[in-house]
Amino acid sequence: MNSRATPYLCPYCGDGDLRPHEVEGEDGEITSPHGAWECRSCLRAFTVKMLGMIARPNLGGER
Repeated sequence: MNSRATPYLCPYCGDGDLRPHEVEGEDGEITSPHGAWECRSCLRAFTVKMLGMIARPNLGGER
């Protein structure tokens, strides 16, 4: 199992040309911040973050 969730489409333009977003630190080292992606189509960078699990709605009317 991969430790990084992979988005399939850009949330801005809907294109699928996504790659991990890499930044250069002050020491010249290239890193990829956790959850950071870039779209090569619209040239936007964004992050994906899981907030947690939500409660299942009670649709059956049970109490």
